[in-house]
Amino acid sequence: MSQSYVLGMDAQILYTEAESDASSLDPASMTELSNVKDVTVNHETGEADVTTRANSGWRATAATLRECSVEFQMVWKKNDAGFSAIKNAWLNGTEIGLAVLTGDPDSAGSEGPYGNFSITNFSRNEALEEAIVVDVTAKLSAWGGWYNGGTGS
Repeated sequence: MSQSYVLGMDAQILYTEAESDASSLDPASMTELSNVKDVTVNHETGEADVTTRANSGWRATAATLRECSVEFQMVWKKNDAGFSAIKNAWLNGTEIGLAVLTGDPDSAGSEGPYGNFSITNFSRNEALEEAIVVDVTAKLSAWGGWYNGGTGS
């Protein structure tokens, strides 16, 4: 019997250098960002009020621009290549290529957004009895596409 759900622990964030054409990024050739804890992928759409008098007293809304941001935590590991890539993108104000997938990019059914992202938050938390972690926010700066495992975008 096939599994009808996906566990968060099976999801992956992958990274690479940003490309001038984000659609040329290939999640299958990216490196897994394995030092990641809880992840939230936010997909939102702006809206425009398109109400007219002809709408029988009902407000009408049209979808406008879409947004994608990713929030996650990383353990502070200064010798971890992925941690360093995220930290350096934030410090230097540069983009980083990310793919936020529901599983391994080579697996059928694995899917999610990819593109160039800007790191807009890199906040350090120092709880007394926990490892030091950073809260990271990455916001999409150039859409690459929606990846579908094994088939590309």
